Amino acid sequence: MTTSLVRRLLGGVLAVLLVSGVAGAQTPTPTDIAALRVDADAGDASSQSLLGYYYSTGQGVPQDDAQAASWCRQAAEQGYADAQYNLGFMYDTGRGVPQDYVEAVAWYRQAAEQGHAIAQYNLGAMYRTGQGVPQDDAQAVAWHRQAAEQGYAAAQSNLGAMYAAGQGVPQDYAQAVTWYRQAAEQGNAAAQYNLGLMYAAGQGVPQDYAQAVTWSRQAAEQGLANAQYNLGFMYYTGKGVPQDFVEAHKWSNLAASRASAENQAEYAEIRDALAEKMTPTQIEAAQTLAREWLAAFEKRGGK
Repeated sequence: MTTSLVRRLLGGVLAVLLVSGVAGAQTPTPTDIAALRVDADAGDASSQSLLGYYYSTGQGVPQDDAQAASWCRQAAEQGYADAQYNLGFMYDTGRGVPQDYVEAVAWYRQAAEQGHAIAQYNLGAMYRTGQGVPQDDAQAVAWHRQAAEQGYAAAQSNLGAMYAAGQGVPQDYAQAVTWYRQAAEQGNAAAQYNLGLMYAAGQGVPQDYAQAVTWSRQAAEQGLANAQYNLGFMYYTGKGVPQDFVEAHKWSNLAASRASAENQAEYAEIRDALAEKMTPTQIEAAQTLAREWLAAFEKRGGK
């Protein structure tokens, strides 16, 4: 069994859901769509944005990304921030328009400058990766911070990771912990995982394996493979929890089945090495627990 926890993840990825422009919008009826189209044709930006959203999701109309982009563009050109974000996202992902990171940045920026938190986050991510703009960690930090200060969890997680790594800001573990915690308390799995690592390493907080277990478990229950591995490792070593080979095998087995390609073989090797220390009865119990966890996870919509 390996003797260390796995490396820190940079929390968060580009947002993947278009926003509707209307909080809690329900699936529209044909009457709703007809009325919305009248308002959109008359130039109402919020109606254009919402109609674009419905075309993107296929709610109340046939799914049509080209129509979604067309309606979002009309609203975006009137300065409607949600539509600017949505159009940026469509350019970012090549939905309904040819993929174009420069255009994505341009529309994200217009929404971000109006205070749109998801656009600020995505603009920061573009600067971090150098897509559509020259790579610039300081700009990434600046835009992530604006979104983080609005409470956007993915931005808080990324800002924490940049403080932990000293990317775009001086390295500061205490600041990293502060931002990870804010995101983790909102349920962000990457932040929960990273906060667990900070407790395990005693970086920015006093070393506390019980807290490391607590936060790793929360991320593991959300299906994050690296957190599942770390939780299994702590059960194997008895750090923060009583030593338990059955739980260790369960979590390392789940990690191996869900890991990215670069980690899958390593996690499987660790699981198999652990199995050599266990009885057949223990292995069977661990496998049963893993199957039960996976069934429950999929039942609640996990992937």
